Amino acid sequence: MNISLPQTLKTFVDEQTDALGFGTTSEYVRDLIRKDLERQNLRSLILDGAQSAAHGPADASYFDNLRAKINQNPAS
Repeated sequence: MNISLPQTLKTFVDEQTDALGFGTTSEYVRDLIRKDLERQNLRSLILDGAQSAAHGPADASYFDNLRAKINQNPAS
């Protein structure tokens, strides 16, 4: 895949690649794409949660139970 960029964006990408420690501009662009996918995934989860029915208060006990479930099954 080839991408054409105006010089100002090419300069920015080159600077970011160096500043963030990427070996190539392709690595930097792949990282941006991965982060965008993660952002879209998170947005979808948030919207799904906002549209779901409430199941009780999100108090300290609720978060303690979530932490306990995560600690019991960290791969999930």
